[in-house]
Amino acid sequence: MSNDQADQQQDPTNGGPALFRLVRFWSRRWINTASQELTGEPRHVQHILAVEAVHTAAKHSTEITVGTVAHHLGLDHSGASRIIRDAVEAGYLTRLPSPQDRRRASLHLTDPGHSLLHASHQWQNQTFTALTATWPPQDRHQFATYLNRLADDLSV
Repeated sequence: MSNDQADQQQDPTNGGPALFRLVRFWSRRWINTASQELTGEPRHVQHILAVEAVHTAAKHSTEITVGTVAHHLGLDHSGASRIIRDAVEAGYLTRLPSPQDRRRASLHLTDPGHSLLHASHQWQNQTFTALTATWPPQDRHQFATYLNRLADDLSV
């Protein structure tokens, strides 16, 4: 690695490597903990992903379809369809014929789905608070503001 490359990685204004270091660290670690605590099953994180995707998509669309969920989760149609099928069977989502096109399904959160979503958001907030517990409140607030801004800009 050249000195220029090393300096670029050490530059505190270069957030790309730090962002992806966090993504790599958390992408696998949160799954079993969150799923076990929120669904009672360590392997049902897909239920959390499904309710989060439907909830987020509802902010931008009047009808949520399998394709919408696939887009929000970065999956192909068949992968999203399986996750949705499992979430419907678990009682977190309903799948009704679309009023616009009977060939499509329209997805909605059920009461248990709303409860899971609420519990998921509480767990996420507790995790954020724990990770930033040693930070001054203003830093925690500013970081949260930037994270929300980034997520909003990406519409995720």
